[in-house]
Amino acid sequence: MSHVHAHAIDRAASRRVLAVVLTLTLLYAVIELVGGLLTGSLALLADAAHMFGDTGTVGLALVASWLAGRPVTAQRSFGYQRAEILAALANGVALVALAIWIFVEAIDRLADPPEILGGWVLAVAAVGLVVNLTAATLLERTAGHSLNVRAVQRHVLADLAGSVGVIAAALIVIATGWRYADPLVGLAIAFLVLGSSWTILRDSVSILLESTPRGIDLAQVGRRMAGMEGVVEVHDLHIWTITSGFPALS
Repeated sequence: MSHVHAHAIDRAASRRVLAVVLTLTLLYAVIELVGGLLTGSLALLADAAHMFGDTGTVGLALVASWLAGRPVTAQRSFGYQRAEILAALANGVALVALAIWIFVEAIDRLADPPEILGGWVLAVAAVGLVVNLTAATLLERTAGHSLNVRAVQRHVLADLAGSVGVIAAALIVIATGWRYADPLVGLAIAFLVLGSSWTILRDSVSILLESTPRGIDLAQVGRRMAGMEGVVEVHDLHIWTITSGFPALS
């Protein structure tokens, strides 16, 4: 019971942080959209679309966290705790899709680099850097063992890297006028996003396939149980993970 209670406390804290992050990312996405429309900057409009997509993933994680906290029933003896893992998987897939989109967009821009309003891009990206740093710090404090929150954290870290990359590209354009800086930075960010999706996809798929948790030797557990006084036999042993930090055995 204390284990379940601790999970409930952690999940409530995670929900509060996710709500703050959702507000921050949504506000910045709107700022970036307005800035892109006023300046005609394709880079800002594209990044605004990226941020709105991330807002959707944070919202999904928040809903999943709420579902995971619903009480158990006779039909669902573990409640809806797997909702967090499904959300993490969806966010991992979204990261892959985002990386592919950036690849395509960057390659298209390399063929014909557009004019970039470096000053405006720099100003908006600087605001994004502050927003993403704040969100990343909040998530770092509460991510813990939650794969759901860690998936959101990967999105925010990708946004943070994106802000740094856009700032670098804007500075290069302002200083040299070299328009290829923007698509090249975009390619680097795409590789970063793709790499950050791997651990989330690996861990969520492993949990959904009910693999034995890493760090647990199923055979050794079986031998230790069979060696206990009064135990005649151990058979059909299974160890799996219900949700992040919640192993189970039958």
